[in-house]
Amino acid sequence: MTYHAPLADMSFALKYGAALLPALEQGFFGDLGMDDVEAVLAEAGRMAGEVIAPLNPVGDRQGTTFKDGAVTTAPGWKEAYRAWCKGGWNGVTAPAEWGGQGLPQVLNAACVEMWNSACMAFAVGPLVGMAAVDAFTVHGSETLKRAYLAKLVTGEWIATMQLTEPQAGSDVGALRTRADRAGDGSYRLKGQKIFITYGEHDLTDNIIHFVLARLPDAPPGTRGISLFLVPKFLLNADGSLGARNDVRAHSVEHKLGIHGSPTCTMIFGDRGGAVGYIVGDENAGMACMFTMMNRARLAVGLQGVGIAERATQQALAYARERRQGRTPGMRPTESAPIIAHPDVKRTLMSMRSLTQAARTICYATAMALDRAERGADKTARQAAHARASLLTISASRWPRSACRCMAAWATSRKPARRSISATRASPRSTKAPTASRRSISSPASCRWPTARWLRRISANCAASWKRSTPPTIRRSAGAACGSRKRSRASRARHAGCCPAFLDRRPACVPRRSR
Repeated sequence: MTYHAPLADMSFALKYGAALLPALEQGFFGDLGMDDVEAVLAEAGRMAGEVIAPLNPVGDRQGTTFKDGAVTTAPGWKEAYRAWCKGGWNGVTAPAEWGGQGLPQVLNAACVEMWNSACMAFAVGPLVGMAAVDAFTVHGSETLKRAYLAKLVTGEWIATMQLTEPQAGSDVGALRTRADRAGDGSYRLKGQKIFITYGEHDLTDNIIHFVLARLPDAPPGTRGISLFLVPKFLLNADGSLGARNDVRAHSVEHKLGIHGSPTCTMIFGDRGGAVGYIVGDENAGMACMFTMMNRARLAVGLQGVGIAERATQQALAYARERRQGRTPGMRPTESAPIIAHPDVKRTLMSMRSLTQAARTICYATAMALDRAERGADKTARQAAHARASLLTISASRWPRSACRCMAAWATSRKPARRSISATRASPRSTKAPTASRRSISSPASCRWPTARWLRRISANCAASWKRSTPPTIRRSAGAACGSRKRSRASRARHAGCCPAFLDRRPACVPRRSR
C-alpha cells in the first residue's frame, strides 16, 4: 500500500497538543499563520507519498552496494534526494542568513515524521545532517561556517555524526581516535568509527564528517574529547573541491529494515592522518555534540511515530481486505472483513490512539525547543529549556516502544509471521521475509493486548533475565511475586516471562480494563 500522510491528525496535535495555535495567534513566530503551516504540511505529505515512499521496496530488496571503497545507493535514491533538496526541505529550520527558511522546529517535526513514515532508510541520512547544522551553527567558527555551512543547509553537501568505535560502543569516553595538532592550525586524525549513517554515498559531491577524537594531552574520559570537522574532499582557496582527504569507508553494514541506508565503517589516517578542523574549544567536544544529539534524540522519537503510523495504516488496510468469520445476520456462505469484529476494532483503535499520543509528545518537545530559542526573555527561555530537557527523554524513548508495540499488533493477524523491521521495510511484500530471530508465537485464544505484546516482545527479555541473573536473586524475585495476588502470577506464566517483568511494563502497553 502507498503512504498517506495523516494531515488531520498532525494538524490537531500541532494546534492543541503542542499549543501551536495560541503561539501563532500571539505572533510568537512572526507573520507565520496556520494557513501557512497547513500548506507546508500538505506539500510535505505529497513529497513523502509520491517521491519518497516508492523508494521503500527497491531500497529493501536491492540496498546499497559497496565496491572498491565506493558506495552506490539504490535506484531512485539520487533523484529523490535532488527533488527533496530542490524543495528546500533540508533547511526548514536553518537560519535564513545561511540559506534556510527559519521555520519553527515544531513544524519541521511534523515533516520529519512524514519522511520516516515514507522511507526511513532515506530519511535517516538527511536528518543527521540537520542535527549537524544545528550544532555547527552554534559552535562553529565564522571561518568554517563561511566555507561549509551554506552548502550543508541547502543539502548540496551532507554531514555525518561519528561517535561509536568498536571497543567503545556507547561508552564515548573510551574512544581512541586521535587528533594531533598540525602547524597550520588544523589537526590530523587517525582512528576507526563504526555504524556511521551515510558515511559514504553518491548523493553529494562532498561529505562533511563531524568526528569525536582525543588530543594527545587531553584528560581521560569524556572531559578530554574534542569535536572536529573532517571533509571528504578538502577545499581550495576559492571554495572549490580539492584533494581527497585521508578518510574512507571500509565496509557497509546490512541492517534489517533499512538496507537502503549506507551505514558504514569509517577509517581515518591511512596515509598519515585525515585533515580536520576543530569545532568549538579543545576538550569541549561533548558540549558541542550534545547540541547535535538532543536534536537527533527527538528525530529518533519521530522515527518511532512515523513507523507506528505506517504500521497502523497497513493494519487498517489489511483488516479491510482480509475476510474471515461472519457478523450477525450474514448468510452461512458469506464472510465479513475482520475489521467488523469488535476485537479487531479495539486493536486498531489502540494503535491509532497510542500513535497519536506519541506524536503529541514529540511535537510538544519541539515546541519547547522553539520557546527555548525564541523566548522573549531569559527567564522564559530557561523555563522552556528545562521543559525541553524533560520532554526529550520521553520523546526519544516512549514513541520507540509504541512503535514496537504497533508493529507487533500490525503483524499479529498475518498468516505468515514477519519480523517487525521487515514489515516496516517491505509493507506489501507477497513473500514473508526471513526474521532475524526466532518468532515468538501466541495462541489464538490470547485476546488481551498486554499478554499478546508480552509474548511477542518480552520473551527474549525474560530469557535474558534468566541467563544473566544469579539463581538466588531469581528465587527472591519469584518469592516476592508469589506474595502478591495469584492472578499476577498466572498472567506472568501466560505471558511466558518472570512475574517481576510485569513491574517493568512499558507505558505503551495498555492496562486491562476492569
